[in-house]
Amino acid sequence: MKSQEISVTYTTSPKQKLPADQLVFGRTFTDHMFVMDYKKGEGWHNPRIIPYQPLTLEPSAMIFHYAQSIFEGMKAYKSKEGKVLLFRPEKNFERLNHSNERMCIPRVDEGFLLEALKKLVAIDKDWIPSAEGTSLYIRPFIIAMDPYLGVSPAKEYRLMIMMSPVGAYYKEGLNPVSIYVEDTYVRAAPGGTGTVKTGGNYAASLKAQELAEEKGYSQVLWLDARENKYIEEVGSMNIFFKIDGEVVTPKLNESILPGITRRSTIELLKYWGVPVIEKRISVEEIFEAYDAGKLEEAFGTGTAAVISPVGKLGWKDRVAIINDNKTGELSKKLYDTLTGIQTGKIEDPFGWSVEVNVDEILAAE
Repeated sequence: MKSQEISVTYTTSPKQKLPADQLVFGRTFTDHMFVMDYKKGEGWHNPRIIPYQPLTLEPSAMIFHYAQSIFEGMKAYKSKEGKVLLFRPEKNFERLNHSNERMCIPRVDEGFLLEALKKLVAIDKDWIPSAEGTSLYIRPFIIAMDPYLGVSPAKEYRLMIMMSPVGAYYKEGLNPVSIYVEDTYVRAAPGGTGTVKTGGNYAASLKAQELAEEKGYSQVLWLDARENKYIEEVGSMNIFFKIDGEVVTPKLNESILPGITRRSTIELLKYWGVPVIEKRISVEEIFEAYDAGKLEEAFGTGTAAVISPVGKLGWKDRVAIINDNKTGELSKKLYDTLTGIQTGKIEDPFGWSVEVNVDEILAAE
């Protein structure tokens, strides 16, 4: 497919944009979205950019009954010079196809999808906020469309990309969040779908999240399903601990999502010469380090929040107040560096930022 094969229908009713200080994560959406269909025997076809609008689906559509779906999360940023930047989008589309494979959804051409995303971002470029801490959140997703009540892979799918201007993911901003260690419910198990971004994983987390919030915590930290003792990840991010000068994060396994920000954080720490180890680590070890005065920092990593310092960790009847509930030096440095690269404020020595050539794309229309 070539870019000119992506048809464009512009909205005739542009929406009013909210001021940056009124943006709530995931509540406001841009004027346009990208859509592409799949049908067995035809493959992926009819790529189009159309006005953002509701979907019309049969009540029997398989997505409603068997949850065959995947999604991604990424962002576009506007630099002070007006450049539009994406952060490692090729890694998101690699992971999207990894999710497709596990969920029996046909692969998508990653290069073409990036081309389509750039075109969509260029068309809705005015929706990218430029205030500090803001960005344009991008949500590609695929759903099963067959009107059929039968447990089998679908034969028809729809891929869509919608976008949302956002402020900070957490109302606390970069201030530390509180996390509760869940030791009853399980989000994902070995052999399951924990390594892919599928809606069912998040539905499985809702009850524990609800209970954590009742206790006054922002997020849930999940333990492994087999022994219920080894740390895996937080509901919306991967987790890191700085213990006695060394950064430790759970080693990827069959139930931990391989985060793009997680990967970037590890690469950045190694670039700085900071000791970082991926290994299996128990929640008991974390509290032992805390009791010994060696737990210096904890932070989460993810597309939405980028870096989220953890100031309070609760587990059963124990509570650890980390770094006096203040943002740690390393957490702040990681946040400043990653967001600096993402927004073009500082040099990108890794080639992570991908510029969207807005004028060139729009001129080709």
